[in-house]
Amino acid sequence: MLWQSLRWAVGLAWALAPLAGAAAAAAADADAALRAFYQRRLDTSFRLEPTTATLLGDHRFDDQLEDVSKASRARWVAETRATLKALPKAVEYRALSRDSQIDFEIFRHDLQASLWLNDNTRPFEEDPRVYGSYVSDSVYSLLAQSTRPKEDNIRNAISRMRKIPAILDEAERTLSHPPRSILETAIRQNKGAIAFYESEVLELAGETPQRAELQAAAAPVVARLKRYQEFLEKDLMPRATGEWRLGRKRFAQKLEWVLDAGVGADQVLADAESEFVRVNGELRVISRQLWSRYFPKQALPPDDTEGRRLLVARVIQAVSQEHGAAETLVSDARASVDRIKTFIRERDILRLPDPDRCQVIEMPEFKRGNSLAYMESAPPLDPAAVSFYAVSPPLADWGPDRVRSFLEEYNEHMLQILTIHEAYPGHYVQLEYANRSTSPIRRVLQSGAFVEGWAVYTEQMMLDQGYADGDLRVRLMQLKFYLRAVVNAILDHQLHCSGMTDEAAMKLMVEGAFQSEGEARLKLIRAKQTSTQLSTYFVGRMAHYRLRQQIERELGERFELGRYHEAVISHGSVPTKYLLELVRARLKEAR
Repeated sequence: MLWQSLRWAVGLAWALAPLAGAAAAAAADADAALRAFYQRRLDTSFRLEPTTATLLGDHRFDDQLEDVSKASRARWVAETRATLKALPKAVEYRALSRDSQIDFEIFRHDLQASLWLNDNTRPFEEDPRVYGSYVSDSVYSLLAQSTRPKEDNIRNAISRMRKIPAILDEAERTLSHPPRSILETAIRQNKGAIAFYESEVLELAGETPQRAELQAAAAPVVARLKRYQEFLEKDLMPRATGEWRLGRKRFAQKLEWVLDAGVGADQVLADAESEFVRVNGELRVISRQLWSRYFPKQALPPDDTEGRRLLVARVIQAVSQEHGAAETLVSDARASVDRIKTFIRERDILRLPDPDRCQVIEMPEFKRGNSLAYMESAPPLDPAAVSFYAVSPPLADWGPDRVRSFLEEYNEHMLQILTIHEAYPGHYVQLEYANRSTSPIRRVLQSGAFVEGWAVYTEQMMLDQGYADGDLRVRLMQLKFYLRAVVNAILDHQLHCSGMTDEAAMKLMVEGAFQSEGEARLKLIRAKQTSTQLSTYFVGRMAHYRLRQQIERELGERFELGRYHEAVISHGSVPTKYLLELVRARLKEAR
């Protein structure tokens, strides 16, 4: 009987083998059809939007600049609608491999989200910062990041510079009633753009036979930007009466479209309010342990609501005095990199990218205004390019009190957390892994919740694994930095859904999250300009945190942290709702 059963099983396997082979072949054909369809989408959209192509690393249209007229923008939307309609006809979803089904879903969602944003927001009419990207980023990215020959990049930059006046002409025709807070940032950034074309563009180009031609092309851009500055300040400012609040319904819809994390706005708020209480409790525990170090002859404040808040505030203020100078902020950030990378290698947090293409730079002036630092990663379609960890010194027009407050906020302990978040093993490392993905859809269409959530997750994880040797000052700053992410989500929701006033928002940040007044004011401006984006940090962190707990419980003693981290970031920056499935599959393979 056993022999007969084995013979039957072998026979069945032989009979099923052709079917399995046929299914695999069909899936391969369907996967190829999806890739081809997506490439056609990129080809078409890149012709319409050359700056987007360049920023993503496709350099076929580097000498071109967008036509941002109303008619042209209507063609962008029509192309997106046509693509969404054609997708299920061109690609049979059921025939795809599971990985490609996920790609299909990501692609379809991106098309749908783009159409929702077009139907529900009016950035070209209400947000002058949109035009700034075409004015500055289109040229800066060529000279700073492109891997094409230098002479080609300069020639293409000159070609684009000649088209900038048309962008500004359209801006002046189209902008109507922007929110005042958004216009104020645009005015500040346009001043940076003027400085960029007056001198920085020549510094970026370096020594070149094309210098005279580049300088000649920059001169009319400077003149036109100065006239545009007058338009922003004198013509548009009196009309800056636009409403920046989305309202409850649109905020909830936008959050689901943009984050695509499988969690609604009300749940995000509930989770954030719960975390707010928990993290404040941890801050009090750390502050008690540090109190005697800074106030050796003083008794702890009373153990009541106000006393607990005062305890944390005073210890944070004392720790924050340990900061560098404004002129050394960038070099201080650079110095923190080597320490952190050494720790990552020694503790097998994950395998670092090799070669390392991350450069720590001073943030260009035209990009300053809302944050201390950002990571500008290598473009997904030009992954051999450099990445920039950009750090902003205090702005030139700030007074001494504001500069001091800024440096206290980004003290020597907080700067280490910031470097973990932005670079190692945060954004730089994760995005370098993402650029290795064989799927162009996953390389190009990145989930902000995944990207920001990973960076926030790494802050606590690094300290939990022993970074900083248990220094409670660094732990205090990590908790404070995480509390900021929690409050970001609360602020995002309450400002856009509940009519929160500026005064209430400032109180939440300064008294509830122990932020400096200067930092809080910048965050308030940002919250008014980037609805739902501030929620990505908290939503993504919670997704990464919960995933880690589940996988670690499932594997028990077989759990290996470095292997797990690589499994998480090896799939690209996918929406977090797919992570459990993908990580489980990856952990079944060899590291």
